[in-house]
Amino acid sequence: MTDVFLAPGVRTPFVKAGGVYAQRSSLDLSVPVVKAMVAKARPDLFSWGQVIPDATISNIARELIFEAGLDPTIPAYATVMACSSSFIGSLQLAGMIGKGGAHLALAGGVDSMSHFPIALKYKIAEKLVGLFAKDPSAAMETFGQLSLDDFYLPVTGWANRVSGRTMGDHMEETAKEMGLTREEQDHRALLSHQGAIRGQDTGFYTDLLVPFGGVDHDTFPRRDTSMEKLAKLSPVFDKSGKGTITAGNSSPLTDGAAGVWIGDEEGLGRLGAKPTVRLVDWQVGAVDFRVDGMLMAPARAIPRLLARHQLRADQIALWEIHEAFAAQVVANIKAVMDPKYRKEKAGVDFDLGTFPSDRVNPHGGSVALGHPFAATGARILSQASKELASLPGGSKAIVSVCADGGQGTVALLERV
Repeated sequence: MTDVFLAPGVRTPFVKAGGVYAQRSSLDLSVPVVKAMVAKARPDLFSWGQVIPDATISNIARELIFEAGLDPTIPAYATVMACSSSFIGSLQLAGMIGKGGAHLALAGGVDSMSHFPIALKYKIAEKLVGLFAKDPSAAMETFGQLSLDDFYLPVTGWANRVSGRTMGDHMEETAKEMGLTREEQDHRALLSHQGAIRGQDTGFYTDLLVPFGGVDHDTFPRRDTSMEKLAKLSPVFDKSGKGTITAGNSSPLTDGAAGVWIGDEEGLGRLGAKPTVRLVDWQVGAVDFRVDGMLMAPARAIPRLLARHQLRADQIALWEIHEAFAAQVVANIKAVMDPKYRKEKAGVDFDLGTFPSDRVNPHGGSVALGHPFAATGARILSQASKELASLPGGSKAIVSVCADGGQGTVALLERV
């Protein structure tokens, strides 16, 4: 079996939606990332994720081949798995490495949360299309009479179609069910900002970023935040007085793009890189979010992955966990470490020992860095690869990303 390795890619700085990238499309954001990466080597395969749809694009990866001036003979396809889009794309490509002549692949993703998709409802769209074909003037007259009821409008943000509720609404419910306190959520958020600032000050992010649009650093990390300041923020999803999720302990609306390399020893050789971080195994999980928490799939996947390799939590040197909300990180760790939950929900009867809380997101997570949906998987895999490469041989990492729809992806990495 071919050993598959990861190597850090680059990404744009992550910035606030509606800010400096507001006039940039998802293609605009993706081009500098892809160009910077392929300047090092030509990938044999290419995948790119995008969650927020663009009506003019059906396969953003293929569009990028031309937009970024890549070799048109590189096969390219788009991936969509909500926040796990570029993560699942990486796993898909990993399964192709060593087969079909593929030795090096580029995975990534982008989202511009500055842009809300607006679409006509099916019946009115069909009517207009029919009219335009027969009587354009009548079609234009009909178009001018449309009302708000004729459109699909994102009035509740990016809500789940089945439940009609946002991720924040679902996570607030899970936080209550699991008895998560506001203090522990704010503490996790504070640690995220402190880690991100540490990363900026030490230059950790320098070679992981490609400046774009006059920005050369992530703009979300806050030096001045504290438990006291976080405690003053009001809940944004449950305003009844019982809510605990705030803007301060949630990932912000973000614009950005990110990429990561996947390859075997021959493929990484093209990059001039040694095979340092091996992709050992992965687990994709899913839950029925009508019964269990929307963002709790990692709590099923992580125990299964660790048990399969007979690894305790404290044998993992690095934990990179996507922070959709600080509550989601706290909840999944709590569930993973609960023997009853592991056995009943994950079907795992294996002692995971104690959880090393000090090894989580050492250079910050999505709460502090931002979360452009489809870019997060590539961001977190690149970040984890760089962090793990600095640790002794044999060190292991768990990378975890939850996703809308009650899904999640988890990977086990090893420093070779």
